Amino acid sequence: MWAWVFPGQGAQKVGMGKAVYDTYEEAKKTFQEADAVLGFSLSDLCFYGPEEKLRQTAYTQPAILTASVAMWRVLEARGVRPDVAAGHSLGEYSALVAAGALDFADAVRVVHRRGQYMQEAVPAGGGTMAAVLQADRETVNQVCAEVSREVGPVELANVNCPGQLVISGRTEAVQEAGKRLLERGAKRVLPLEVSGPFHSSLMKPAAQRLAGDLARVPLRDAICPVVSNVDAKPRRKADEIREALVRQVAGPVLWEDGVRAMIAMGVTQVAEVGPGRVVSGLVRKVDRKVEILAAEDPDSLEALWNRWEAVKES
Repeated sequence: MWAWVFPGQGAQKVGMGKAVYDTYEEAKKTFQEADAVLGFSLSDLCFYGPEEKLRQTAYTQPAILTASVAMWRVLEARGVRPDVAAGHSLGEYSALVAAGALDFADAVRVVHRRGQYMQEAVPAGGGTMAAVLQADRETVNQVCAEVSREVGPVELANVNCPGQLVISGRTEAVQEAGKRLLERGAKRVLPLEVSGPFHSSLMKPAAQRLAGDLARVPLRDAICPVVSNVDAKPRRKADEIREALVRQVAGPVLWEDGVRAMIAMGVTQVAEVGPGRVVSGLVRKVDRKVEILAAEDPDSLEALWNRWEAVKES
């Protein structure tokens, strides 16, 4: 059983998608569609930068979505169908496109606004995130609760894999929580280069604004289960998917839990489709017995396709 997974913010890089754009008509049409929907050349931003603009959340999100869907459509045109899908944060929208629940044009429009809302929810410098290495979830939650009472809001935002958690909140609260976690045994606390405290309660204004947009977007029942970030549960019903997308903005990304849920469903192969290989790397750290594949350029797309064909025929 295959799980098709898609990257989130942080996977962006100048040049992403250019080789598949030049090689496959399905990819070229995807980038052209995004340009038409958004009213500016997202293609040029992906292919040529500047990097500073590509890192801005409002542009990063539609850029990664478009590159991921462009690569997925190459596989889909050859008959690939997902057994189960998931995406890391923003990547959940790519997963929903792959699962037939969301049209790409609607997805790219919504994630552009999602990025704007998340960027505007907290003034610049008012919030941040930090990776916490080799600390258990219970300790992180305890420290975050203490600091939230004494300093300001800070919360567990990402559960990526064993030994890799992320906290998010007010800048001073994240810094204080990091100090206390080091005192309680965390190996390292690494500040992240992000423009806001994503996946924390400080994003509730963004979630409220996004809810209005999502209410107007036509969603269909998915052709396969899509494992939601916010609670690691598989969803297929359109109304349940919509509700999960709203909750996701200010809720945690339970990626490790989602990977374990997919494995419990019978997944034995996980294929990451999109720029970078961060998500498949996290899967490997959750369970090394799962076969991990990734595709981000023509050569790796062809290799993934050949492997899918071989497994299908065996």
